[in-house]
Amino acid sequence: MARDHERTKSRPDGAPLDVAAVRTQFPALEVSDNGVPRVHLDNPAGTQVPQRVIERMTDYLARTNANRGGLFSTSRQSDAVIGAARAAVADFFGAGSAEEIVFGANMTSLAYLIARTLAPRIGPGDEVLVTRMDHDGNVSPWKQMAESRGAALTWLDFDPNTYRYDYPCLERVIGPRTRFAAVNYASNITGTINDVGEIARRVRAAGGLTFVDAVQFAPHGDIDVGALGCDFLAASAYKFYGPHAGVLWGRRELLEDLRPPKLRASADAVPERYEIGCQSHEAIAGILGAIEYYAELGAEGAARGSSTPDKIRLAKGRMRAHEEALAGRLIAGLQSLRGVRIHGLTGANEMSERVSTVSVSVPGRAPQTLAKALGARNIFVWSGHNYALELIDRLGLAEAGGVLRFGPVHYNTFAEIDLALGALEDALK
Repeated sequence: MARDHERTKSRPDGAPLDVAAVRTQFPALEVSDNGVPRVHLDNPAGTQVPQRVIERMTDYLARTNANRGGLFSTSRQSDAVIGAARAAVADFFGAGSAEEIVFGANMTSLAYLIARTLAPRIGPGDEVLVTRMDHDGNVSPWKQMAESRGAALTWLDFDPNTYRYDYPCLERVIGPRTRFAAVNYASNITGTINDVGEIARRVRAAGGLTFVDAVQFAPHGDIDVGALGCDFLAASAYKFYGPHAGVLWGRRELLEDLRPPKLRASADAVPERYEIGCQSHEAIAGILGAIEYYAELGAEGAARGSSTPDKIRLAKGRMRAHEEALAGRLIAGLQSLRGVRIHGLTGANEMSERVSTVSVSVPGRAPQTLAKALGARNIFVWSGHNYALELIDRLGLAEAGGVLRFGPVHYNTFAEIDLALGALEDALK
């Protein structure tokens, strides 16, 4: 296994990832408490931000802060920053146009907006499909939409032993009355990467629309909304090294056709039609900075003239190579601890089929108690249901307090994984 800060072998089309150099770009990683460094393994709930994001946000507030549409310089500059951010997110999602990108507070609020907008198209006898593997932000909006319109709610289950969707069940749960489906690209508990393209294909063949929650997948893997064949895809920027804000891609013809609730005086053009009220312009500037960070990381070793989407793809390939190695080391260490059960794929040949989010339970030991013990040693992890209510219930862990969740990303080191494993072993004693 590679030593701490060693270069991690990357995908064949990318330069090796220099983790030590990466860490210098994240000011939060230099912070300690009473001389004890902070170990950020809480990343599935929110990553730290690189200096590029901080600079984008502070520069906006210091030099460009104004409302949009004015006939003066800072307003025009504000328009330009937001336009550049739309184009960057379009590159990040593989979208055909920046006008397909909508900004919002977070993924959940954007899901509720689309649910309210789509509701008039749903009626009695229609079916709305949700899954047992999703964050509640991709369940409750659609469940409530179905209930409000008298539609039936159908569930796509997953196998609690393999941690994969029950794909053979698709023929039963997707039918001629399926009008809408909500699925996740990667689970925020098991880490499983799901075949959302296959689900979207079947839903479209039935005449329905598909909404993809890419919150957990977006930091780690390539996204190509055109290839997926979905109709909407959403993510939260604070999971991919940006600020607390959400981003939504919608198929252009749908965005043009749908009529979201809005003020009479607000713009009716797409995508502004969906951005209710004033957005957080400084957060949008930060989203631009986060995607610029990906592009800059991918530029190292990229061919001359490479496009921004190519650089983003190269960056994610380099990140994933390191993250898969970290996850492999973490999983191997957890498997050596008596009584620890990992809820997710664990095979060495399965690391590419999951993101680096790793959740465990220990019979008789409350996850919150273990998280507190690690937190006392400045090792940050999450515990509980993590909003995946159906999944935790399906695993039979609701009464036990859910799971203990680790989430290494590309700025974490092998030494930090070893520290966390040692702290957990001590806590279990």
